[in-house]
Amino acid sequence: MSNSTVIYTQKDHIGSIILNRPEAGNSINPKLAQGLEDVCLKINQDDDIYVVTITGAGDKAFCSGSELEKSGTRYSVATAIASMEKPVIAAINGDALGQGLELALSCDIRLSSDKAKFGFPQVASGLIPFDGGTQRLPRIVGRGKALELILTTEIITAEEALRIGLVSKLVSQANLVTETEALARTIAAKAPLALKFIKEAINKGLDLTLEQGLRLEADLYFLIHTTADRTEGITAFLKKRPPQFKGK
Repeated sequence: MSNSTVIYTQKDHIGSIILNRPEAGNSINPKLAQGLEDVCLKINQDDDIYVVTITGAGDKAFCSGSELEKSGTRYSVATAIASMEKPVIAAINGDALGQGLELALSCDIRLSSDKAKFGFPQVASGLIPFDGGTQRLPRIVGRGKALELILTTEIITAEEALRIGLVSKLVSQANLVTETEALARTIAAKAPLALKFIKEAINKGLDLTLEQGLRLEADLYFLIHTTADRTEGITAFLKKRPPQFKGK
């Protein structure tokens, strides 16, 4: 599936998204935003996809921002990514700036090229992040660091992004695709319903009290015991063979 600005392929339960505007730093325009929304909707409806990867075309930018911010036009892309029930891995192959960083923040796991740079330049133009940056960044790096990055418009290196927990791993540009695919395959080998419930428990739990979060976890734990995948997991263990999960 492709609308030229967003390329989507699938193989072995892994959905792969490429932002395909390398000549414009993979920046967001209406066509890309709509294409990404369409792809995310398609993935959510496809039970054969267990995990998703997203990256940018070329080797200079993951997503350099939005072409529309200065005009006051707003197209959310982070919402489409965050709404996916499957785990999403960002392979940050280059700069993630402005709305491009907001897109990366909406993913569940972030691997980064050691050449990438990160930042929110909007304040310098009299704007503020609008696609979740003020909410997701402090949940990941903490309130103080989030305020510092957004208020100063500082552009940080990949090494600093790793140090503050913005990304979980640095990889050389040459090995980023290989590392991302290996991680995706590791996750895709797990039971898809368990993956979905884990993502739900963690994401919703952040907005609940500890008591409420523990109750949600317990509810999902008991629910997983009613699934065919749980039965398959037990059977495979007893028979000492790899499980064949079906997402049911």
